[in-house]
This record gives sequence, C-alpha cells and structure tokens, in this order.
Amino acid sequence: MAIHDVRRKRAGDDLGIEPGAGMAELRGDCARMAPRWEARPTAAAAAVAARPLRGVSVDPGSVRLVAAMPEYGG
Repeated sequence: MAIHDVRRKRAGDDLGIEPGAGMAELRGDCARMAPRWEARPTAAAAAVAARPLRGVSVDPGSVRLVAAMPEYGG
C-alpha cells in the first residue's frame, strides 16, 4: 500500500509566498515594481446632466430612513 502526503495546500503555495507574508511586504514589492508600470494619461470624463428617474418608486419608510442618515441629508 502506498503512503500519500495528504497535507492541505494553503493559498499562495503555488506562488512561492511565504506564510505570514504581510501587508508591509506586499507594499514593498509594489514599490519596487512601480517604476516599471506606465500610466497613460486619460481624458477626464465629461459631466452628464442629471435626469429624473422614471418608473422608480420608493416606499415612504425607506425615504425617511435614508433621509435620517447623516451621510444622505439628516
């Protein structure tokens, strides 16, 4: 009978990532690669005029809930 290694693989095993590699290491890797990346300038998107929504209904309870939230008016 053959003996098989049944250890579970961890995320990153195939990529050569060491266990415990943290955010600081990732940021360092990104900083080293950044000079190789080229960012092409893009034109700013043109503003679009707001139009009223048609066919949308919101129940009054939801309107009051959202209106009372500090992020949305209250």
